[in-house]
Amino acid sequence: LNIELCREDIRDVYHELFDDAQERFNAKQTRNDRHIDNYYEKICSSKQEKPFHEIVLQIGNKDDTGIHTELAETAKQCLIEYANGFQARNPTLRVFWSHLHMDEATPHVHIDFVPYITGSKRSMDTRVSLKQALAQLGFKGGTRSATEWNQWAQSEKQVLAEIMQEHGIMLYKLGYDFTKIKVIILCQQTMKRKPLKVSLRVRVGRGRLQARKRTAAFILK
Repeated sequence: LNIELCREDIRDVYHELFDDAQERFNAKQTRNDRHIDNYYEKICSSKQEKPFHEIVLQIGNKDDTGIHTELAETAKQCLIEYANGFQARNPTLRVFWSHLHMDEATPHVHIDFVPYITGSKRSMDTRVSLKQALAQLGFKGGTRSATEWNQWAQSEKQVLAEIMQEHGIMLYKLGYDFTKIKVIILCQQTMKRKPLKVSLRVRVGRGRLQARKRTAAFILK
């Protein structure tokens, strides 16, 4: 029932992204205690950055797009299209794990990624940084509510909304702030208006891949 869209070992991804930068950094150090032996382990124990982040997206609920409803297949196709385009839209968020779950009440997709930047003047020139990774994508922090993360999340929600429209689910925005959008869908097959919720839940990895903690929830409803 589940569909594996991407699966890589996070340690292999860290080697791919950071080994060269780690070697360049260590070559410049004159003190052995400043050498980085394992960048993945260093980030796992960091209090500032997390080794990876995860988002979970779901369209509707068990009544709207549940596995046994008419819209289940449409929701599935929307989520697959969204997930397949995620890496191209977000080149500084390196995806290593992406799965569509169809074995629970409602279709939803998990996307795990490592946020990183290049050209850094501090520490390693290529390093983990969610804030700067989003900034390199064009999302600059503004007011307290318009953080890089909130701006990015809003942009990703809009991408999913456009995909839904292309699949015949018409969205009507009734008002929004940076964390919530009220929408109504018009299902073209039945021409019946009903509310639809699009959820974007966010988790981060601390320490090890298996240790996941939800830190925020962004819901369109």
